[in-house]
Amino acid sequence: MWLRPMTVTSMTMSLEHFKICRHRPAPPPGRPFGRCQMVGALADANIARLLLFAAGLLFLGPPVLAGSWDQPPVGVDEVRRAPVKQTIPVIGRLIAPRTGVVATRIGGPVAEMLMKVGERVEKGQVIAALVPDSLHWKRQLQKADTAGKEAALKTAKAELALKKQELKRMARLRKSAAFSEARHDDKRVEVTMAESAVAEARSDLQSARADLKLAEINLNNAQIRAPYGGVVSKHHTEAGAYLSVGEAVVTLIDDKNLEIEANVPAERLAALGPGISVTFELDGKAPLSATVRAMVPEENPLTRTRTVRFTPRFDGVTDNLAANQSVTLRLPLGQARDAVTVHKDAVLNRMGRTVVFVVNGNAAEIRPVKLGEAVGGRFEVLDGLKLGDLVVVRGNERLLSGQKVTIKGAS
Repeated sequence: MWLRPMTVTSMTMSLEHFKICRHRPAPPPGRPFGRCQMVGALADANIARLLLFAAGLLFLGPPVLAGSWDQPPVGVDEVRRAPVKQTIPVIGRLIAPRTGVVATRIGGPVAEMLMKVGERVEKGQVIAALVPDSLHWKRQLQKADTAGKEAALKTAKAELALKKQELKRMARLRKSAAFSEARHDDKRVEVTMAESAVAEARSDLQSARADLKLAEINLNNAQIRAPYGGVVSKHHTEAGAYLSVGEAVVTLIDDKNLEIEANVPAERLAALGPGISVTFELDGKAPLSATVRAMVPEENPLTRTRTVRFTPRFDGVTDNLAANQSVTLRLPLGQARDAVTVHKDAVLNRMGRTVVFVVNGNAAEIRPVKLGEAVGGRFEVLDGLKLGDLVVVRGNERLLSGQKVTIKGAS
């Protein structure tokens, strides 16, 4: 039964009297209500009727009133089965597989720091430079020494050729009276000594060439280069400082090949393995996918967790990523199962109840539902819907129960 209609005039009078009477004190005990108290009671009753009327429109809505509206166009989606996998959240972090200090390979004073903190470098790019003067002249000295050793080798070879030629001439005189066996033996010894001199000169030349190569390597190492691409995160020295061999110059982070590391409880590892796909979230944004790369076979005895490495797929999300940034992984608890699901855009909250609008014929009927876990862009349906139901996913915000609708795209 509907409440007595409330006119605009009665509501306006109630509000006006309420403005006049709101500052007047209440009557003493035992004295009957005055006009202000009567008006207050009337205003309260009118407001209560208005609230009840609005609540009815919001939740169910009078079918008679709904039938008098136009048929708004709505978008629908079918209730269908989808695989559901129970997951647990595990906090992980982004890690850089390559990070650390870049050290100098030779000693010397720093001439210039070429890259600032925060700047990106490519593999082989010069980060800093040492003063190259002494290294340059050491190379020139070794170059000159090498040239001298090359000349000495040529001289030894020429001497060897001469001794061999003299030995051959003496050998041709073996049948003549001028031949001397003693002189012939002496010449053979001289040839052997010349061969040894050539071998020694050749060895000296190889040593000189090796020293020249080392001098060139040291000169090249005066330019300290990035061993891999990344971002300079810290300077360990500045121009003018003297560095010994192995001292740190900068810290470099490879932020282009980040991985995810998480300490997973040992009892949750049964559903994981190399190649298993999981999802993760960055700063509460849309879920992204990752794959288990490795499971470290070492358990922390205090926390009973094991380290698991994941290879993430950022799908173009590369801005503001940093090493040690927190991520939330959704790890599976078991095998996936099929469940009845509804599109998330179909779900509404009316008067504290979860409801959807189901299209029956050409009318939309409101129906309470009980939902389970989220499955991507859908929810598992525990009660209230069945397979094949058409639910309104567009234009459902202002619908009333029983209101006639037109399905978009329907002929």
